[in-house]
Amino acid sequence: MTGEDAPAATGDLLYTQTEEDLRASVRSLLADRADPAAALARAESGDPYDAGLWDRLAVSVGAAGLLVPEDLGGAGATHREAAVVLEELGRAVTPAPFLTSSVVATETLLGCDTGLPDVAGLLTALAAGACTAVLALPLTTAPYGDPQPAGERVRPVADAVRADVLLVPREDGLHAVEAADQAVTRTPLTPLDLTRPLAEVTVGPGAGLRLADAATARAAVRRGLRAGAGLLASEQLGIAEWCLAETVRHTGERHQFNRPVGSFQALKHRMAQLWVDVVSARAAARNAAAALAADSQEADLAVAVAGAHCGRVAVRAAEECVQLHGGIGMTWEHPAHLALKRAKADEAAFGTAGRHKEAIARLVDLPAPTGPLP
Repeated sequence: MTGEDAPAATGDLLYTQTEEDLRASVRSLLADRADPAAALARAESGDPYDAGLWDRLAVSVGAAGLLVPEDLGGAGATHREAAVVLEELGRAVTPAPFLTSSVVATETLLGCDTGLPDVAGLLTALAAGACTAVLALPLTTAPYGDPQPAGERVRPVADAVRADVLLVPREDGLHAVEAADQAVTRTPLTPLDLTRPLAEVTVGPGAGLRLADAATARAAVRRGLRAGAGLLASEQLGIAEWCLAETVRHTGERHQFNRPVGSFQALKHRMAQLWVDVVSARAAARNAAAALAADSQEADLAVAVAGAHCGRVAVRAAEECVQLHGGIGMTWEHPAHLALKRAKADEAAFGTAGRHKEAIARLVDLPAPTGPLP
């Protein structure tokens, strides 16, 4: 692999031509299939997934196998390419199990012994888009320390309602359990973000096939959660970018006193500050993706920085989008509320900003304040 197709260096945060081509394919697909009105209707029904959209994204575009090695049927790509897909999915607030299945579950399996037929077979099936899998841990679980098994009953598990396989951490290791197994019960929960379904999952003892021993499972689960936290920042970046672009467009078209409202100084200042925030979020998200792709020694720190920063930016961008759209931004028909709900829900996914900041303090040996802040 040479020239413009070669992977970028760890410190290079610019997009390669390959990444831009992938972005164009995903954006074209979403423009064709991810209609906001249809997404709103599906979200109201309680089942936001478009099976046809996921099939084309997973199989035709090949997104499901981006992180899977070529010898297992995947694309052999890196976290940088997966981050580009998540930027576009975040931009369109697309209901798709890419983050939970093609990133977190896939990375967890890659942390196991891929020479084992059961692990290799599941990875091949995921890469082909033949099934989806989720890690049966609460969506709020942070990638720090040794993640502990959550017990037989786990909530909230994202995308579990439609998953085909559950990866269940237990005291004796990691187990793969068919979601259709009689020992499995999945109870839908009412989420804030209607485009990412949550469920309470109950798995009976002894169900499933053991894929890894306890020590391997702990490292594999942490690997999956770290990839999820690091690449979630790219989804949050996509949300913020869409909110900023949509707000600039709307305020440029909406007139008051025979002038575009976007020309008023107060609004220009708000959007300029938002642009600065989005640019800094892009740097943090790209740095996390690049560090994960290179398996850098600084990957934990890069993920923690992105997790602490990008969630705040996405929420602020979504809030500004709603407010600066005026009355239409408050309605159910406009997609701004979908972006706001996804941004708010993402703030708690894979660790809150506070958890990430605690990790940063520990990683750089920065003592926490011991007394009241001035």
